[in-house]
Amino acid sequence: MGILDMLTSVMAARAASELDSAVIPAVLSEVLGSGNQGGLSAIVARLEQAGLGDQVKSWIGTGQNLPVSAQQLQQVLGNDVVRQLATRFGIPVDQLSTVLAQVLPGAVDRASPEGALPGSA
Repeated sequence: MGILDMLTSVMAARAASELDSAVIPAVLSEVLGSGNQGGLSAIVARLEQAGLGDQVKSWIGTGQNLPVSAQQLQQVLGNDVVRQLATRFGIPVDQLSTVLAQVLPGAVDRASPEGALPGSA
């Protein structure tokens, strides 16, 4: 792990620890749920289309989860969506993106037991 990766990891951990613990699951529910984003399969497809297929495969697979950056997630979700979520939950936009980058890989991993998305063959 390079120094930039370590700094990013520390910043993400700090951002997550500064949030109310109930906010993170609520934000994840919005992103991964069946709301405006289209659910887990739709988010996975958008991430893959944005060139993040290796990361997504690692999250769904049974090995180690590859990281994704806050900027990459913000580009995939869209600035307007990230801004709306941040406003709804009272979180600074940069902090929301950083926390999502930290928790999304694990959330997708947990939602895809045995290396498959729910409802996929």
